[in-house]
Amino acid sequence: MAASRKVIISCAVTGAVHTPSMSPHLPVTPAEIAASAIGAAEAGAAIVHLHARDPETGRPDQSPEAFLPFLRTIKQASDVVVNLTTGGSPTMQVSERIQPAATFKPEVASLNMGSMNFGLFRMLDRFKDFKHDWERPYLEGTEDLIFRNTFRDIAHVLKQCGDAGTRFEFECYDIGHLYNLAHFVERGLIKPPFFVQSVFGILGGIGQHPEDILHMHRTAVRLFGDDLRWSVLGAGRGQMQIAATAAAMGGHVRVGLEDNLWIGRGQLAQTNAEQVAKIRQVIEGLGLDVATPAEAREILALKGGDQVAF
Repeated sequence: MAASRKVIISCAVTGAVHTPSMSPHLPVTPAEIAASAIGAAEAGAAIVHLHARDPETGRPDQSPEAFLPFLRTIKQASDVVVNLTTGGSPTMQVSERIQPAATFKPEVASLNMGSMNFGLFRMLDRFKDFKHDWERPYLEGTEDLIFRNTFRDIAHVLKQCGDAGTRFEFECYDIGHLYNLAHFVERGLIKPPFFVQSVFGILGGIGQHPEDILHMHRTAVRLFGDDLRWSVLGAGRGQMQIAATAAAMGGHVRVGLEDNLWIGRGQLAQTNAEQVAKIRQVIEGLGLDVATPAEAREILALKGGDQVAF
């Protein structure tokens, strides 16, 4: 992996994992998502990873119309790199999930690198009361859900978005996903550098043991060498420990309320910026520098904020 003293902080602002009843601080409306993304950028995030929600119910919404209001606000207020999800929600088909990235041609889009069980149902052990009638069935349904990302689905996203110059955050939830990525590299559908996001702690994917982190890192380095730009995210309470470990190993990091609602034991994070500031303190304590958006664009070979369609 190419050595860098610059650590890219990505912030996943709202996602589709948590439901609104779990935290009053989870951004739901376009205004909330925009303000939270801008705050994260001001705190040190070079990239914001964005989903949209129905402003009334908080349900995940992949319609381009749901994204446009906050995309325009963020672009006017900040030079932060915008990363749009093509993962959407595990309950959606790829034809729906791809629409925002295909429409708005961002600098970066996320891309899940394999089909998997995606179990959120264990959250029902902690959360019992819900404001909206969709929340409990949504979580319960993941006990019998396959998050579909077939080879054909992945190739479709690569073609539709890549032709517009969008590069990808390759979300790899297990070792096999790294080999899926290597397959598409061999087919010539992906050009370096490769921004690989190793995801730890989703039920159905790899765990959060330090050996899991080392195994993912070793395999990614072996497959992609100096073309690798390795980043990590830890779901739930492992978020900060995993990010700190990866930063010390020369990797990049992702935090945000999509991945973890908490800032400490029993203490809900009030903003995404709070998590960004915390991991920034860790990174700088390791003697490393936090990358600016301009530096992230250089590290990842992005096309630039003036080449997007929003």
